[in-house]
Order: sequence, then structure tokens, then C-alpha cells
Amino acid sequence: MANYLFAFHQGPNPDKPGPEVMEKWMAWFKDMGDAVVNMGAPLGASKTVASTGTKDGGGASPLSGYTVVKTDSIEAACKMAEGCPGLESGGSVEVAECMKM
Repeated sequence: MANYLFAFHQGPNPDKPGPEVMEKWMAWFKDMGDAVVNMGAPLGASKTVASTGTKDGGGASPLSGYTVVKTDSIEAACKMAEGCPGLESGGSVEVAECMKM
């Protein structure tokens, strides 16, 4: 079993904050059960730091939140990510294995 990071990218039609949106997210977390290692958090405005300086914003597809799950494979993690409520508003989920050092 390995940990996988879900990096959420907000779509062009982001969910409007409200109880029904939060209910969808909480139901998704509940469905994943013990696989959720860290529910994570939504993210606010960001800056991008590079060797050429610091710029406002997170580029073409800024991060909007993260979660960490534990499962057998990246394919299994991707299958779990398919249930993300953010996909309904055009968002996406980047899935990456958390490497052990």
C-alpha cells in the first residue's frame, strides 16, 4: 500500500460554496472510508515562485485543494478520484504517488 496525493484543480465553473456542495464532498470522503489518510483542505490564492521571480496566481490550472489517500496502486487511486465532486464543475484531479524517502 502506498499514499497518493490528490491535487485538485478548479475548473472554469467552480462549485459555489454552500451546504449541498459540502455534503457531496463529505459523502465522497465517507465512501473512501479508511483509505483517506489526510482529508486535506481547500487552498486559497497562490503565488508561483521560479528562478525568474515570484508571480501571482498558480498558472493555467491553479491548485484548489488536496487530499491524501492510501491504496494498492495508482490505478486504484485514479478510480477513487473519479468520484470527486469537483469534476462536476469542470475541475480535475491530479494523482501522484507520495514517494518514500
